[in-house]
Amino acid sequence: MNVRAIFIDMDGTLLNSSNIISRRNRVAINRLINQGVKVFLATGRHYEITAPYHKEMGLRTPMICLNGAAIHDAETGKAVKTHTLQVNEERFHQLTAENAYNVLIHTANGLYCKNTDKEVDHWTKVGQMPPRYIGDLRHANYQDVLKYSVKTGAPSPELSALFKEEAKVINWSDGFEMVAPNVSKWSGIKSILDLLRIHPHEVAAIGDGPNDIEMLRHVGIGAAMANAGEEVKATADFVTGHHEDDGLAEFIERYLQQPYVI
Repeated sequence: MNVRAIFIDMDGTLLNSSNIISRRNRVAINRLINQGVKVFLATGRHYEITAPYHKEMGLRTPMICLNGAAIHDAETGKAVKTHTLQVNEERFHQLTAENAYNVLIHTANGLYCKNTDKEVDHWTKVGQMPPRYIGDLRHANYQDVLKYSVKTGAPSPELSALFKEEAKVINWSDGFEMVAPNVSKWSGIKSILDLLRIHPHEVAAIGDGPNDIEMLRHVGIGAAMANAGEEVKATADFVTGHHEDDGLAEFIERYLQQPYVI
């Protein structure tokens, strides 16, 4: 199979639990680039905490961020495509404000959150951009929302189902996320492939989360990490190793890397 492009998830795929790209993963990616494969990042993260890793690997491809709600130019970092989301704000805050949930609102101008936590602190350290607001979000003045994230600490399908008519909902084991209807990593990938005139059958993708399911389903070869959930694994063509054991590199080495010619 002639693979011309690969789209790589970050958390739980490219990165280990310490948010580091291993040497083996880096070497495998570099070999793909050297054999002419275009390498892209497709992540739920916002731009500021995607760009440092993109730069570390020397990538020159657009970044798909916030589960496809934003695509950023490789050189300037400018958002070349965004999809804003509108929900009933009064109802949303009524359902989330009085509970011990953390709510994160990603906007075109930055992050607004109910509370800070280890994840937000890490994002601030990596991206060098603190949240624009921390506190009761009913009093925050934000606009142009790209993604909502509700951290309930447990699966919350009954709560997330209340927003399915307004948004694309992604359920996680600790809560749920929302982006605009019909937006996904796959929708972002498809727009890039159309520009580059690359057929989905010439594309590989790898990830571990429910936000990766659509892209794994639609590309020519989709791989799930060993640390992925069962629904993600069932969608993929292959299951590779754990993200702590360089499962990304294992997939590239076994299925995508051209053999050396001596």
